[in-house]
Amino acid sequence: MKDELEALDNEKPPPELQLAANKQHKGYAVVDLPATGKERLVVLGSGWGAVSLLKTLQADLYDVISISPHNYFVFTPLLPSVTVGTVEFRSVMEPIRRILKRTRGRYIEAGAVDVDFEAKMVLVEKQGQFMWVPYDRLVVGVGAQSVTHGIDGLQHCHQLKSVSDARSIRQHIMANFEKAVLPTTSLEEKRRLLTFVVCGGGPTGCEFAAELYDLLVEDLVHYFPETIQGLVNVVIVQSRDHILNMMDQKVSEFAEDTFSRRNMKVITNSRVARITESSIFYTSKDLEGNVTEHEVPQGFVLWSTGLSLTPFTRLICDRLADSQKNRHAITVDDHLRVKGISDGSVYALGDCATVEMPHLLEHIQELFDSVEHTNTGEITRDEFEVFIHSTARKYPLAAGHLKELGVHFDDFDADGNGVICLSEFKNMLVHVDRSLTALPALAQVADQEGAYLGRSLSILAKTFAETSDNAHSSVHDKAIQPFNYHHHGTLAYLGRAAAADFGGGYTYRGSNLAAKYLWRSTYWSMQVSLRTRLMLAMDWTRELLFGRDISRF
Repeated sequence: MKDELEALDNEKPPPELQLAANKQHKGYAVVDLPATGKERLVVLGSGWGAVSLLKTLQADLYDVISISPHNYFVFTPLLPSVTVGTVEFRSVMEPIRRILKRTRGRYIEAGAVDVDFEAKMVLVEKQGQFMWVPYDRLVVGVGAQSVTHGIDGLQHCHQLKSVSDARSIRQHIMANFEKAVLPTTSLEEKRRLLTFVVCGGGPTGCEFAAELYDLLVEDLVHYFPETIQGLVNVVIVQSRDHILNMMDQKVSEFAEDTFSRRNMKVITNSRVARITESSIFYTSKDLEGNVTEHEVPQGFVLWSTGLSLTPFTRLICDRLADSQKNRHAITVDDHLRVKGISDGSVYALGDCATVEMPHLLEHIQELFDSVEHTNTGEITRDEFEVFIHSTARKYPLAAGHLKELGVHFDDFDADGNGVICLSEFKNMLVHVDRSLTALPALAQVADQEGAYLGRSLSILAKTFAETSDNAHSSVHDKAIQPFNYHHHGTLAYLGRAAAADFGGGYTYRGSNLAAKYLWRSTYWSMQVSLRTRLMLAMDWTRELLFGRDISRF
């Protein structure tokens, strides 16, 4: 291992990219990528999916070009910790060139703005300079942006999707506290400055509120007057009936109880109406359906709601309108290929993509006939077990729901004769189809998609080298199994407490140091490099010994 790392460090960097001489496409220059006998793999984005792909892809199989406006990867689950100084900025960042070096890839710091699927080129832009980058295979992993819901006043809000967002929030928090202690600041103004509002009760919003609570009770309490501490107010506005509503209800109730005991206000079943520089307005309904508008003076607002398409992903969906019907993400098949691209050369993963769920009912006769061999029009229990295993291999995203059918065989056997007829079989498939939901927008989903695609592309490169078949889709289907997501649980830090939902009703809830360090150890193990693991360990040790850095810079 050590020899391999030393060899990698001594490896010469790839040659500088150049523009092709006297060549343009639609009015812009084209990057010169001479033929090397390897396919050109262009990866857009530097998030979880893209980085996982680059770390998994075998070296020297492709000419790899990574394109992103940011030349680093951000460990986004720890951004709430960055906002209050628990973790420093550099500890959640990994240079993309360091990750790329293993694949001997090249990097362009630019953003994708257009794509020509016929010519197989993507248009990128950096400070008004445009260029086309040719590709043989394109991976879109550009993430998503926060949905606005048409709310007025979002310019007065912070978001938490990048390191620069975290830095801005950190400065704003400390600026509010410092201004609140000025003798010239009125009591009313102090209350406003120290009211922190979080719009959205998902993991990011809740973890930010928890980190803010930790900052107050573990650090600021030692340096700011008690009269100021008593004025701090943390408010979470959630449109659903619970915060963390994507997790088990026991976790949601635990989080609400934890926040309540810490005098953090959670407002549910309410929608933000508008935001001004000094207030936030939200509406709620009573039991009779009457709508009431409420005003909360605020000194800080974090906007942490759902996700929507970026301009680039929206452009892709518009270009492929016949195949792309989802309004929130690019639809991909179970091999992560973008629907609508006939040769299967374009992939999408992460928050910008959604995997199309299988519709088993559309294949009812085919599935029924595949296991019914007695010509009786009925399936026995043993034949049904065969159906479950064979169909789970073909449609792995439905595997969990299919296995549940075996447990409930008798429930679907309406006439109780011990076999399943076609109509009963149909009811089973309807149940499975209704149970299937889109994969959640989680880092672990993007990470698994990237690892899957990295392995798949490695296999394909070797397969193409051994076969004369140049049809991307046909070779892909023969050589690669469909993507299968394995849920490892969802974590939430709640301020000196943590909770986890592992699915199937299994949860963990703890209000002690053990819970806090269990949460930390999980994210420590998920780091993309030894460097960031060491930096995180040093940050947490520094915070334990000396507290958080409360300087404003």
